[in-house]
Amino acid sequence: MIGMLLDGLLAVTLVALAWRVLHAPELFESVVIFITLGLLMAIAWARLSAPDIALAEASIGAGLTGVLLLDTLRALHRGWENDAVREPERPWRAGWPAVAATGVLAVVLCVAVLAVPGGSPGLVAEVRERMPDSGVSQPVTAVLLNFRGYDTWLELGVLLIAVIGVLSLRGAPGLTAAPPGQAGALLSWLARLLVPVVVLVAGYLLWLGSSAAGGAFQAGVVLGAGGVLLWLAGHRPVTREWQWKLLLAIGFFCFFAVGVGLMAGGQLLLEFPVGWAGPLIMLIETGAALSIGGTMTALFIGLHFPVAGKPSGGAHTG
Repeated sequence: MIGMLLDGLLAVTLVALAWRVLHAPELFESVVIFITLGLLMAIAWARLSAPDIALAEASIGAGLTGVLLLDTLRALHRGWENDAVREPERPWRAGWPAVAATGVLAVVLCVAVLAVPGGSPGLVAEVRERMPDSGVSQPVTAVLLNFRGYDTWLELGVLLIAVIGVLSLRGAPGLTAAPPGQAGALLSWLARLLVPVVVLVAGYLLWLGSSAAGGAFQAGVVLGAGGVLLWLAGHRPVTREWQWKLLLAIGFFCFFAVGVGLMAGGQLLLEFPVGWAGPLIMLIETGAALSIGGTMTALFIGLHFPVAGKPSGGAHTG
């Protein structure tokens, strides 16, 4: 009974916060509510017995995305101050098209869910049958890195293209060209203290992914948070441009190298031999975690370049 009440309260609160994000009179209030929404969404996924998604939502939706939005908002405010332009008004009527579109989408999703045959087993039986050959004991890791490794490989490629696109739009000459933030002694000391802990936590999540909730994505996001913290504290996470390129591309090309190596040995592309599946998955996950962490940090740093063809509006965060 208590669990049902908690779930009902959580569902109502999520809807109310989502509405408030769209209709808050100030952008800062919207960003803060969005971060709160991400935290509660993580709790909702945990209640649905999806710890992997809960970790990702807490780290991305409430953590890194919140930092990116706050930093973007600060840059916008500086631009408005420099150009003597007031923050645009947000009339409540402007949100109705988005609400209507969301309502239509919600109806379509409900119809699709209700159309699924009851008691459909899905692919659970097939996954369980092949788990001894997967090299890991965590079904999510087995699916993402072994059974459908093509999808995960292409997702890493999408992240790489996203960074290239952001830096191209910003006209960035290179990630090392952006000066790091200028923080006080306290934040600099705190960064030096916390970053080793961040690396240990990321390593633990990476290792844990073979047997429990965790893996490359969660580890990579934690590494990305550490990189952002270093940059805000006045330290460069990476000091050479070639190191940035290697960091961003290592996940995608690690997948590629393993696939080509398997084909040279007579296997199909990304068809892991039973005895080598575990080590190969750990190798790929390590490269993916490094690339994901580098991507998250690079996207944050990319905000501090002016958009190509436009003058700088004070995008640098001190």
